[in-house]
Amino acid sequence: MSTTPYYIGRLAPSPTGALHLGNVRTFMIAYLRARSQGGKLIMRMEDLDHPRDMPGAAAAAIEDLRWLSFDWDEEYTQSERLPSYKAALDTLVAKGLAYPCICSRKDVENAQSAPHSGEQLFYPGTCRGKFASWEDAERAIAPRLPCWRFATPHNDAKVTFNDAFAGTFSSDVASTLGDFPIARHPSGAGYTLAVVVDDAAMGVTEVVRGDDLLAATPAQILLFRALGLKIPQFCHVPLVIGKDGRRLAKRHGDTRISSFRASGVKPEEIIGYLAASCGWAKPGEKISLPHLIPRFDLSTIPRAPLVWP
Repeated sequence: MSTTPYYIGRLAPSPTGALHLGNVRTFMIAYLRARSQGGKLIMRMEDLDHPRDMPGAAAAAIEDLRWLSFDWDEEYTQSERLPSYKAALDTLVAKGLAYPCICSRKDVENAQSAPHSGEQLFYPGTCRGKFASWEDAERAIAPRLPCWRFATPHNDAKVTFNDAFAGTFSSDVASTLGDFPIARHPSGAGYTLAVVVDDAAMGVTEVVRGDDLLAATPAQILLFRALGLKIPQFCHVPLVIGKDGRRLAKRHGDTRISSFRASGVKPEEIIGYLAASCGWAKPGEKISLPHLIPRFDLSTIPRAPLVWP
């Protein structure tokens, strides 16, 4: 009789660009976290950010990961799961927990009572109760599309959770984000809602990802609660950054895995470099991903980001 693994993790690349060292370091940690516990690993291509999706990027990412010796047990593509997101959105709307909003990002920025940085903007609920349907909101701003927002409970929005790496994290979503966007499509096919629906449907027991998403986690937990879904554990690990302190990107040089491959760099060199940054290998050691499984130790990963080069 088959049994369900007690640990189920996931790799969730987005086809918005080429796979680079920063992506791989986080995926390596997620992979080893699952495999070191005899767990199952899911590959989920998060391809809902259509304006930024690059043709061929999904296939290229899979090819690069397999070249690096990553393997997984199940494979999904978000764009093939749209009915699941629509069903979740319908549930939220029926509960009065989702509504269409016509405010632009500029409108939201102008409404801030205090300065905010990055993508975390507070929204006071300007459009809550304003439109009877998505269609009404769409007519009001055509040809631009509305977005769906979660109606954050005013008196029950404080979330505290224990992150496996970052420790205890707490946030009152009502005061930090307010009514946050969950989708920019009439069917609910948006990142924030989709990842919640998918993690629950796929039985993910722990989400391992970069710590740039730590602050967004309380909002996702509210969605798990609203939909009556089981909440996974979370593990947010430091990113790879450039010397300017910003997340690794093109401005920091060519760190694409495909470029390393083309220049003759071996997979064991890339994995060895990233493993050394986590305390699992000696500097300069060449090692394959499977051989790192017995060396995995979450506690040896430095708390500070890895600075490249």
